[in-house]
Amino acid sequence: MRKFVIASVLLLQTIALSAQSIYEKDFLSFWNNFKNNYAYFDTQPIDWQKVKEIYQPQAAKITNQTDFIRFLERVTYELHNGHVFLYTNLPSSNRIIPSGQDIYVQRMAPNQFKIVDVKPDSRAEKAGLQPGFIVTKFNQKAIEPQLKQFLPKSAQKLTPEMYAYATNMLFAGVHNQPRSITIKQGTGEKTYFPDQGQLLSYKKLKGNVGYIKVKNALGNYDLIPAFDQALEALFDTKSLILDLTNTPGGGNTTVARALMGRFTSKEMPYQKHEYPTNVTRGVRRSWWELVSPRKKIYTKKLIVAVGRWTGSMGEGIAIGFDGMKRATIVGTPMAKLIGEVHSYKLPQTGIGYQIPDLKLKHIDGTPRENYQPKVLTKNHQETMQKAKALAGVKK
Repeated sequence: MRKFVIASVLLLQTIALSAQSIYEKDFLSFWNNFKNNYAYFDTQPIDWQKVKEIYQPQAAKITNQTDFIRFLERVTYELHNGHVFLYTNLPSSNRIIPSGQDIYVQRMAPNQFKIVDVKPDSRAEKAGLQPGFIVTKFNQKAIEPQLKQFLPKSAQKLTPEMYAYATNMLFAGVHNQPRSITIKQGTGEKTYFPDQGQLLSYKKLKGNVGYIKVKNALGNYDLIPAFDQALEALFDTKSLILDLTNTPGGGNTTVARALMGRFTSKEMPYQKHEYPTNVTRGVRRSWWELVSPRKKIYTKKLIVAVGRWTGSMGEGIAIGFDGMKRATIVGTPMAKLIGEVHSYKLPQTGIGYQIPDLKLKHIDGTPRENYQPKVLTKNHQETMQKAKALAGVKK
């Protein structure tokens, strides 16, 4: 009888084990590796058994690799130290600290945060963030509630070390979203964007004129939130210069429409697509692509600066704003890149290439490559002089 009971127990354990998903099995392997090898359970207030009780039921419900990576990242937060991290991460994963961290923020008290140090030569330093700044918001939201995602769920009592880890993980940010850090300034606030320099730069010019320069990033979806943050900071200006003179690499229409959508209060066509007649049996096929309003609309004067290094999608934005009658286009002739391109691949060697297989035109029918800015200049220096004059920049 005893042998039967033992055999039954072993059978039930085998059935239970086989019923576990690959993700639950990997979680248990992860948990056991830390249980057997982690050298600091004796000095850190971590209840590792409690971690298992909290997270194993969650692991059992996971059905894909992406969710499992996010899940394991949350488990590592229980150990609240920058030397514990995964080798595999996602675009949405948090930067690790200290390597991905450029400011050190101290939680002085609940809902009170101060920058106590800034990494030399970092994006944060170049953006103007300094030790001593009192921080009021991170990514336009209150800070204290955002710490919860990084604080250990197994802890009976949250320690200063846990809060320090959570605070600086938050301010390190995630890989695929630029940060905004709002500090107290006098009786008001000022917001800094330490990551925006990678995709664009912006500033206020004399005479309350805004200036945004896109840095060859019209194919990068991260440009959309970065542009939104920059425009928000310049929203009270009397006019705006949008500098597209360094966009030779082109981009995509999603990013372009997102940018243009901040400047129109109604849906409008911005460019015309046209198939060559040799692929449409001699019957012309064409359509207008539309821009839709997005978020809060900037209604003041808009000057768009272009040049010989404004290519492809940059050219599309220029003819779009012109066709919408929403901006004055200033600059030299643009790059004259023809058509909308699509990718192809050779079947044997796998070598890829692109073909301009759709014609692109101004909504008035002018081929995009033939468009000339309304205010035509000879070179970049003259372009910027005229753009500033039209926008009302004071000397």
